[in-house]
Amino acid sequence: MNIIEKIEREQLRMDIPEFKAGDTVKVFMRIIEGEKERIQVFQGAVIRVSNGTTNATFTVRKISDGVGVERVFPMHSPSIERVEVVQEGRVRRSRLYYLRNLKGKAARIKPKNRW
Repeated sequence: MNIIEKIEREQLRMDIPEFKAGDTVKVFMRIIEGEKERIQVFQGAVIRVSNGTTNATFTVRKISDGVGVERVFPMHSPSIERVEVVQEGRVRRSRLYYLRNLKGKAARIKPKNRW
């Protein structure tokens, strides 16, 4: 088992910042279209973080043209250019699935107070 853990440890990314559910993040993804490569930004609220070694994921939700869009990102994926934390949210849960049923101003997350 030590060999497997050693190989997994080599694949981990250390440049991903610390964030939790409720935070607003910008995820910069590398998109390959044919022979061209570009960066696409996906900004939204983190509704879940699943920890692990190489199988760690996080789910980001945003509203695009009135439709909720959720995307699951592998935490240590090489196709992620970088992740920026835009705002820290004040929530009391680790899974924010209740945001799926809320609309408009009710779906906002209060910012964390920084004194």
